[in-house]
Amino acid sequence: TDDQIDFKAGGTDIMSLTATTATINDGLTVSVSDNTDTLTLKSTDADANVGPVINFTRDSSSPADNDFLGAIDFQGDNDAGETHDYVRILSRALDVSNGSEKADLAIKAADGNNYVNFAHTEVIFNEDSQDRDFRVESDGKTHMLHVDAGNNRVGMITEPDLGIGLHIRESDSGGSIDAWADALVIEGSGDSGMTILSGNASDGSINWGDDGDNDAGRIVYNHNVNQLKFYNGGAERMAINTAGEV
Repeated sequence: TDDQIDFKAGGTDIMSLTATTATINDGLTVSVSDNTDTLTLKSTDADANVGPVINFTRDSSSPADNDFLGAIDFQGDNDAGETHDYVRILSRALDVSNGSEKADLAIKAADGNNYVNFAHTEVIFNEDSQDRDFRVESDGKTHMLHVDAGNNRVGMITEPDLGIGLHIRESDSGGSIDAWADALVIEGSGDSGMTILSGNASDGSINWGDDGDNDAGRIVYNHNVNQLKFYNGGAERMAINTAGEV
């Protein structure tokens, strides 16, 4: 009467079939003996909505913060014949409060540490502090942006080999620095340097200070009066105009 076929084993429902659905009440394994597609999901719907859809549902009767919602495991054997999780993708419910639901998505390496975590308020690369570099290539540069994790350095345009902070290197000058390294090193050839741009009616400045005083020293170019001004202790001490007068 309900157009359903049930499959039972030992009195337990294993699977049911209807005209539109198949429900399996236990684990499912699909095996192939070659490299053809193991599973294909196909939607023949012709509208603009999403399809096909894979739905991972954690239908808990007592959901709690930090419950895992599901995982995708990429497994393979090691040379000892043991099955190992080489890459894992996991989702977790950070907050299950009605109206404030939050979650994250983490991709883990074979050692169990995070490659990247797409959290609710931030995206974190190398959250577990491994010696794992971050590198971005441009059309012509292999290290347009490079975070050297082992040496705590950041480089732009090429690999960083100077400083403990940011090293922008257009070309190698052969220079070196000691342990009291600058947080920013700009290295290049010819007239390479740093340019500060601001609006026509604004000031461009370089500031020195600490947590308690962010204006201990300043060099400011004032567009309104066309003067380069030097400040110390929060007060102007010297100015140079466009005629070179001090």
